[in-house]
Amino acid sequence: MAYDLEEQEQIASFKAFWSKYGNLITWVLIIALGSFAAYNFWNQHVRKQSVEASALYDELTDAVTANDNAKAQRIASDIQDKFKRTAYAQMSALGAAKTAFEANDLKTAKTQLQYVIDNGDDEYQSVAKLRLAGVLLDEKNYDGAMKLLDGKFLPQFAAEVQDRKGDVLVAQNKIADARNAYVAALAAMGPKHPGSQLVRIKLEAIGGSAPAETKAAA
Repeated sequence: MAYDLEEQEQIASFKAFWSKYGNLITWVLIIALGSFAAYNFWNQHVRKQSVEASALYDELTDAVTANDNAKAQRIASDIQDKFKRTAYAQMSALGAAKTAFEANDLKTAKTQLQYVIDNGDDEYQSVAKLRLAGVLLDEKNYDGAMKLLDGKFLPQFAAEVQDRKGDVLVAQNKIADARNAYVAALAAMGPKHPGSQLVRIKLEAIGGSAPAETKAAA
C-alpha cells in the first residue's frame, strides 16, 4: 500500500524519534508497570496480614477475658513475631501485659509494656508508660516510675500523668508534692472527666482541697 509524501515524512519522523528514545520509553514503561504490580502485591500482602493478625488478636482477647495468662503470652508472642508492622502487635502486648499483671507475673508484664514503648507509636507508648509506671509503683521502684512519668507523653495524657505522679509521691510520703500533682490532674481533666471524682477523693484523703471550679462541677 502506497503512502503519500506527508505520511512518509510522519513515518520517517516517528522512526527517528523511536530510534532515539524508544529504549528509554520502554524502560520507563517497564519500571512503571513493575511498580504498579509491586504496589498491588504489597497491598494484598498487607490486607492478608491484617486479616490473619485480627484473627489471632480475637483469640488473645478471649484469653485475656478468661485470665489465661499462659495462652495470652503465647498468642502475643506469635503476633509480635509474625505481624510486627501491624497495630495488632502493640495491642497484643498491652493485652498480654494485663493478664501477666493480674497473674502477679510482673516481670512479663514489664517486658510486654517495654515492647510497646520500644515499638509502638506515640499514643500506644503513652499508654504503656503509664501502665509500666503503675507496675513500678507496685514494686516500690518509685524513682523508676517517676523517671518514666517525667518522659515524653502526648498532651491528651497530661491528666493521667499527673494523677499517677500523685500516687507515686504519696507512696514516697511527699504529701505536699502529691497534692500539687492531684490538683494539676484535676485542672487537666476538666469538670466532666470520668476520673475526676476519684482524684478528688485521693486529694482530700491527704488533706488537700479541689479547686473551687471542680468542686462546683462535681
